[in-house]
Amino acid sequence: MKKRTDGIIIAIDGPSGAGKSTVARLLADRLGYRQIDTGAMYRAAALLIDRAEIDPDDTSALEYFCRQLDIKLEYDDARQTVIANGSDVTNQIRTPEMSLLTSRISSLKPVRNALLKAQRLMGESGGVVLEGRDIGTVVFPDAELKFYLSASPEERGRRRCEELTAKGEPVTLEQTISDVIKRDRQDSERDIAPLCQAEDAIVIDSSRLTVEQVLDKMEQVYREKINSTGMAL
Repeated sequence: MKKRTDGIIIAIDGPSGAGKSTVARLLADRLGYRQIDTGAMYRAAALLIDRAEIDPDDTSALEYFCRQLDIKLEYDDARQTVIANGSDVTNQIRTPEMSLLTSRISSLKPVRNALLKAQRLMGESGGVVLEGRDIGTVVFPDAELKFYLSASPEERGRRRCEELTAKGEPVTLEQTISDVIKRDRQDSERDIAPLCQAEDAIVIDSSRLTVEQVLDKMEQVYREKINSTGMAL
């Protein structure tokens, strides 16, 4: 295992709508760590590929396009900005259509190769919180602390529906739950880096927990880990 210089790596995996992005951001704030939102990076890649009208089945065209990808995460206070090939795409990547497209795009090898190296370089020194589908199994299988955050499809659909409705999106609860279930199936059945719980991950079901309760559980585990191993904060 490579020696970390800035702390440990905390991996948070789980299905769509489980609250990983929110929890990862707030946990990073609590611990004084950096958050690397890998999901936002894949959403940005999907958006660029869609805008360029690249056929995902055209491997050669996709590989060439992915070599030109430049996706960055910038932070100003508590706000994360996603910059893709020089443009702010923070709001455009959070639509239902982009959520489903991301599941397909993120399973393609050229896309994963383009982003995997960047993610590892950003996080290898430690002191980071990463969330996604395969952080603890593929991106950083040697992460010192792994969580698997989940919730029932109904609860995840409800949360997503409220979020989209607040943004003025014309969605229904029934359709949103259906989209969540469809996304789960796509993520679990894909050939490359499928959604999978790491064997050494700590499972947290957030269906009946507040964000603060989830954070308290994670922070407690983190403190116990640090105290028992003598790792640097």
